[in-house]
Amino acid sequence: MVTEVTSKYTKEEYMYTPPGEANAACPGCGAILALRIILKALGEKVVFVMMAGCATGFHKFRPLGLSYKGQPIAKAGAPFGQAGIHAGGIKSALTHRGDTETQVVVFAGDGATFDLGLAGVSAAAERNEDIIYVCYDNEQYMNTGRHRSSATPWQAATTTSPLPTPKQEQKKDIMSIIAASHVPYAATATVAYPDDLLRKVQKAKGMKGFRFLHILTPCPVGWQYPTKSGIEMSRMAVETKIFPLYEVEHGFDYTINKEPKGLPVEDYVSLQTRTRHLTPHQREEFQGMVEQRWERLQLLAGIRK
Repeated sequence: MVTEVTSKYTKEEYMYTPPGEANAACPGCGAILALRIILKALGEKVVFVMMAGCATGFHKFRPLGLSYKGQPIAKAGAPFGQAGIHAGGIKSALTHRGDTETQVVVFAGDGATFDLGLAGVSAAAERNEDIIYVCYDNEQYMNTGRHRSSATPWQAATTTSPLPTPKQEQKKDIMSIIAASHVPYAATATVAYPDDLLRKVQKAKGMKGFRFLHILTPCPVGWQYPTKSGIEMSRMAVETKIFPLYEVEHGFDYTINKEPKGLPVEDYVSLQTRTRHLTPHQREEFQGMVEQRWERLQLLAGIRK
């Protein structure tokens, strides 16, 4: 099944920041915009669980300083790689106290999700912990110096996989790993389609059990593109089918949320210094990988036979 993304909110509503509410995010950061949209959808009854990463220092230039419309909200730090377990414990404690309304949300980067935290994420998913796990995916360990992660795309150059030997492995398919645990809800989203992201957070909020949101959040520092082009990067990732927008319920029910235009992969990789070095043959090979994954997704969604 395919649904289409619609728009009903203004740019000002999405970008709302209270007067005097500074943040320490890099110019053009996609993760800070994702966090604003998430807060808009969740409201005040929420506990954020965070660990070492870019997001810990976003608001008011202090670690874990989060607010909703100027009012502080609850937050908790967790050891790197253990946020899923930590959040499950907090939710259990809240439930024991009779609080069934407060959402417990993990906000973790790709390094803490795809790599160091994968065991904890898998454990929380298998136990169906009643939490929302958000992975803001900037495709590298940006907070520690633009290092390679398993979320880094094939042939992308990083400080730990520099030219002439960029990353040789494909990006890990985290959504398939999560779906294999048959969790109630998992979805992809990007900041280029804020209405889609907002709807998915609201949908997750209205459900119980383990809910997973994989959000592509472009990073101008690591991807090496102009700071003003973050939304374009997100949109191009969707339109080239590199990062499709879709949902999975209970591990089997797939819904594609936007039919991509099918733009060539070359249009996307050529905009970023980290992938601009790809040869024509490599770009063709990358295109083949993308088409193969897209056809598989269509099969899972019941579009192709």
